Amino acid sequence: MSETNILLESGTNELEIVEFYLDEKRGQKDYRGYYGINVAKVLEILQMPDLTDMPEVSHPAVLGAFNLRDEIIPLIDLVGWLKKERLESEPPKVIVTEFNRTKSAFLVSGVTRIHRINWQEVEAPTGYVSSLTVNSITGVVKFPNRILFILDMEKITADLNPDAAPIEEPTEALKQEIQERQTNVLVVDDSNMARKMISGILEKAGFHVHPVENGGVALEYLRSLQAKSRQTGKPLSNYLDIVVSDIEMPIMDGHSLTRNIKEDTELRELPVVLCSSIITETLHHKGIAVGADDQVSKAELNELVGRVVSLVKRHATA
Repeated sequence: MSETNILLESGTNELEIVEFYLDEKRGQKDYRGYYGINVAKVLEILQMPDLTDMPEVSHPAVLGAFNLRDEIIPLIDLVGWLKKERLESEPPKVIVTEFNRTKSAFLVSGVTRIHRINWQEVEAPTGYVSSLTVNSITGVVKFPNRILFILDMEKITADLNPDAAPIEEPTEALKQEIQERQTNVLVVDDSNMARKMISGILEKAGFHVHPVENGGVALEYLRSLQAKSRQTGKPLSNYLDIVVSDIEMPIMDGHSLTRNIKEDTELRELPVVLCSSIITETLHHKGIAVGADDQVSKAELNELVGRVVSLVKRHATA
C-alpha cells in the first residue's frame, strides 16, 4: 500500500483502518462480518497467490505459504481462525501485514475501503464481549449501517505460534537493583494478553506495576497522581517513575498520551517508553516527534527491563 499522510503526523489521536469483511456459512443463512486493521500494519493487498503446503502446521487456519519478493509468507485463514465455515462467495483477498518485525498474510473475503477516524470513535469492548470473543477484539467502531470489529492481530499470531522463544529473565543483580529502587511503572495497553504479558515481565523483575487499558484511563490516573502530589507536597516521582505504553488503543493512543505528558509542566519529566508491535523504521519518527524517551518493539521484549531501568536511573540523576 502507498504511504499516506497519517504516517507523517504525530499525536493527532487519529488512525486509518483498512475495512475488510468475512463471509461465513451460518446454517440456512449466510453472514457477512466487518472487521478492521490499522493501515500501519498493512504492506499490501493481493489476489489469492499460489500456495505451498507447510509441514506439520500448528493450526488448521494456516493454509500454507507463498513467495513474495523472495520472502516466504505464511497465509492464515481468518474465518478458520475464528472457527467459522468460510463461504466462497467471490474471489478472496489476501492482506499482507508486518508487525512485531514479522510478516504474515491473512485470507479475507473482501476489502471495502480505508477509513480515517479518531481513536475516540473506537470503543473498547466490554468485558462481557471480550470474554465471548476469547479476548480477540481490541476495538469496536459503530457506523450507521454496520459494526466493525478491530481484531487483536498480535493475539492471533501468538496463538498460532505457541512455541515462540520465552522471555529471558533479568539477572539477579538487576532484580536486586530494581527492588531496592522500588520503581513504580504505569503500563498502558488495550490488549488484555499484551497488558498481562508486559506487566508480568516487569513484576517478575521487581517493579511495582499499575496496569490500565488505554491512554484515556492512563491520563486520568496521572491527573489523580498530580492532585495527590499537590495535596501531600511530595514530588510526583514518589508515586510513579515511568510510563510504558502501547500505541494503538481506543479513546486515546500512545502517541497522544505521550504528547499530553510532555506538554504538561508537571508531567513532562516523567519518562515514557512506547512499546508497540508497529514500531518500525517507517514510524519511529512519530514517537520521537511527540517526545517519547525510548521505543521498544514488542518483538524485543527481552530488552524492555534493561531499557526501563536505564531510563529511570538517567532521570534520577538528571
